[in-house]
Amino acid sequence: MRIEVSRDDPFGLHNLPYGVYRSPDDQRDVAPRVGVRLGEHVVDVGLLLGDDVFATGSLNAFMAQGPARWASVRGALTEALAGDLPEASVHRLAEVTLQLPFEVADYVDFYASEHHASNLGRLFRPDAPDPLTPNWKHLPIGYHGRSASIVVSGTDVVRPCGQRLPPGASAPVVGPSVRLDVEVELGFVVGTGSPLGSRIATADAGDHLFGAVLFNDWSARDIQAWEYVPLGPFLGKSFASTVSPWVVPMAALEGARVPVPGQEPVVPYLAMEEPWGLDIDLALAVNGEVVSRPPYAATYWSPAQMLAHLTVNGAPTRTGDLFASGTVSGPAAGQQGSLIEIGEGFLQDGDEVVISGEARLADGRRVGFGEAVGRVVPALPMVEGQREEEQADV
Repeated sequence: MRIEVSRDDPFGLHNLPYGVYRSPDDQRDVAPRVGVRLGEHVVDVGLLLGDDVFATGSLNAFMAQGPARWASVRGALTEALAGDLPEASVHRLAEVTLQLPFEVADYVDFYASEHHASNLGRLFRPDAPDPLTPNWKHLPIGYHGRSASIVVSGTDVVRPCGQRLPPGASAPVVGPSVRLDVEVELGFVVGTGSPLGSRIATADAGDHLFGAVLFNDWSARDIQAWEYVPLGPFLGKSFASTVSPWVVPMAALEGARVPVPGQEPVVPYLAMEEPWGLDIDLALAVNGEVVSRPPYAATYWSPAQMLAHLTVNGAPTRTGDLFASGTVSGPAAGQQGSLIEIGEGFLQDGDEVVISGEARLADGRRVGFGEAVGRVVPALPMVEGQREEEQADV
């Protein structure tokens, strides 16, 4: 059979994002398989190319093979998908169940949008002469999160509990967050790692970066505000982060590269001849209503600079490492990437959040990312002295 897609389809041959899927006929003991999206279909890469590396349940084994292999497979897929396909390898997108596409090794979240950082600086430090902290334009600020709490699109998010200090109170209370927020972000997946004690130069980022995903760093602002001094975000972030099910290869985004906003002189290990960002239009919708359209092109720090900073101290990287951009916000009204910036309240139980995005290529075509979807469900009851499994039955 042949899959016909138009040149303008955001999931055409110029994109070919990777995902991991189960078909309706799969048995529970059968590992999910790697597929590539073409239009409204998912094509099994292992069956199409005759390679068992795509039948291991995640993208990690393939990503670990390195950039030459990534390019070879992309070329083979482009050629094969333009012709007749074995019927057994093709599934309609609506009929499969998409899984977390890769095993997340380590996870770091950055704070790379100057507009977001300035917006929060004005909110939290209204009397400061500069909304940015003194270090902000010298290094990409980041924090380490919990990789085990990263979930695929469509997974419900349980409202987190923790300590918070209500306005005017002198002591904290314990219970569900009442200021649950979202953060519209882009995440980058490390395909090949680097050993302990080494560094990745900005010019070498392409040898390590496999692809990009949509990312929602759910945030309990009240828990975070009470805990983050002096060591930064912890329980206010680690309860869940949502990724889109499709990993868009960096090769598909070459034509979306744009200069980053003008940077001040940076230290040598962050210097780039032409610092690049990506022209990606993002959208945030709550309960079906689009409330913001953040532009990733407005982000100050390049993905290559984030990766270089992540390893400047000799920290190792591994296949499946994920680092995210931090909240993406633009300079104009309607471009804020979090509800706290929009200023119209926080999430209620039952609210559904959808982050979507498309990259704009220089030739006018678009590259689709799909969606990162999550629905807020009520917090588990807090009952002192009971085990977690007992609480769930209360």
